[in-house]
Amino acid sequence: QLQLVESGGGLVQPGGSLRLSCAASGFTLDYFAIGWFRQAPGKEREGVSCISSSDGSTSYAGSVKGRFTISRDSAKNTVYLQMNSLKPEDTAVYYCAAGELVTPLGELGMDYWGKGTLVTVSS
Repeated sequence: QLQLVESGGGLVQPGGSLRLSCAASGFTLDYFAIGWFRQAPGKEREGVSCISSSDGSTSYAGSVKGRFTISRDSAKNTVYLQMNSLKPEDTAVYYCAAGELVTPLGELGMDYWGKGTLVTVSS
């Protein structure tokens, strides 16, 4: 059974940090592009970051560039999203997805999705 499971969400104060994990079972993440997406209350889901399967190149949404970092741990079959300097507007459910990178930060081609983890940034 192919499965993605996100973890690491929670409540954090503005300016704090969290590291989200996206662990795969039933398939090897190295062969897939991985994207992190988020959906804030009342808003559409948006792409946050992605990492390619070919050369490991990364992309970030302008709103998180310089604060978030995506990375792979092949030995653990896990992709991480390190989030620093968190802001209240980063509050959302964060999803990871695996698939083919058709366009950076786009959902097209992302075939496998996790159920999400909630990040709340509040004082």
